[in-house]
Amino acid sequence: MISKLSKKDPVAVAFFLVAVGVCAALNVWKLPPALPALQAELGLSLVESGFLLSSVQVAGMLLGLATGLMADRIGLRRCLLIGLAILSLASLGTTLLHSKSLILLSRALEGFGFLMVVLPAPALIKRIVPADTVSRIMGLWGCYMPAGAVVMLLGGSWLLSVSSWRVLWLVVASMTFFVFLLSLLFIPKASDRRSESNSSIAYMVSTTLRSRRVWLVALIFGLYAAQWSAVIGFLPSIYAEAKISGPMAGLLSALVAGSNIVGNLLAGRWLYQGVAVARLLISGYVVMIASAMVAFGLEQGVAIQFFAVLVLSIVGGLIPATCFFLAVSFAPNAQTTSSTIGWVQQGSAMGQFFGAPLVAWVVSLLGGWQWAWVATGGLALAGIAIVLWLNQTEVMPN
Repeated sequence: MISKLSKKDPVAVAFFLVAVGVCAALNVWKLPPALPALQAELGLSLVESGFLLSSVQVAGMLLGLATGLMADRIGLRRCLLIGLAILSLASLGTTLLHSKSLILLSRALEGFGFLMVVLPAPALIKRIVPADTVSRIMGLWGCYMPAGAVVMLLGGSWLLSVSSWRVLWLVVASMTFFVFLLSLLFIPKASDRRSESNSSIAYMVSTTLRSRRVWLVALIFGLYAAQWSAVIGFLPSIYAEAKISGPMAGLLSALVAGSNIVGNLLAGRWLYQGVAVARLLISGYVVMIASAMVAFGLEQGVAIQFFAVLVLSIVGGLIPATCFFLAVSFAPNAQTTSSTIGWVQQGSAMGQFFGAPLVAWVVSLLGGWQWAWVATGGLALAGIAIVLWLNQTEVMPN
């Protein structure tokens, strides 16, 4: 019955796929609020904690394109289901582990499962929904990561206050398995046709990577992700220096992360209405520069700083939704949609991996958080330059 409904209402299936993305993001964001408990139980050093935080991005940095190609070959629906199964089993298995090394490996496995979910989902959306609604749904899809962050920063933090990190992992594993079962029913099997191309993997890789515009979109996404992840990641530390209590710092951080959803939704709406892609991307970068200068470069109170960072996250949200739209629009052909999204996602993962260390290095070199805007501003200016180049050299989609 649900399968029949999905065939009649493809937009409902697209909304469900966004929910699947949020579920996958929960597996990424469950670690930050649990890190203090893990450090206490396992005796993690600061360096080991850093590796644990970044290990989930390693798969994205190294395997984004490969996973996208695999999705094209084995079928988008099948790839997504396997990813959900990996996430559920890895999260469940971690509750039984007591070794730092094994937990680190499990975290890397979760990163691979995460990729297998979020790479085929946009291609599935493009395949299922009418062409004139793709831009609007991509705006909604761009919300999956900040939505997962909000749920974990609030709900996960509350659960950890009354239970252990292993219980949190078990709850997330159960939720992921439930979404896996729903996906079996709700995502139509007809959408799982495999690539009909007889081309070799090497040819598909070269086709994807020979596309200059695919590289440029990946760079645009990576430069944005470096800024946003660094600002969100360091907010608790900044608030701690301002003597703000842990629960209040968590609430403020969650509000900033969640506000990114607004920008993604607005981008989807404006893309649907025909607003120029370049205008959305440049607007996002320019406001991120100005907001970072106010938040970090000027000596302001916590309230003004919070408002500035909130604006940074909201308007910056125009960028990821637009990049996902460009990724599905700029794929060299229908068979390389997932591999194109994989390469763009790989750019995002590299930005998230290197963004925080870069900002930290600049802050340490120049002598304080008031210089953080120099690092984020430099990344934003690079992004603007690439957008202008892309706009001049490529025909942008409507």
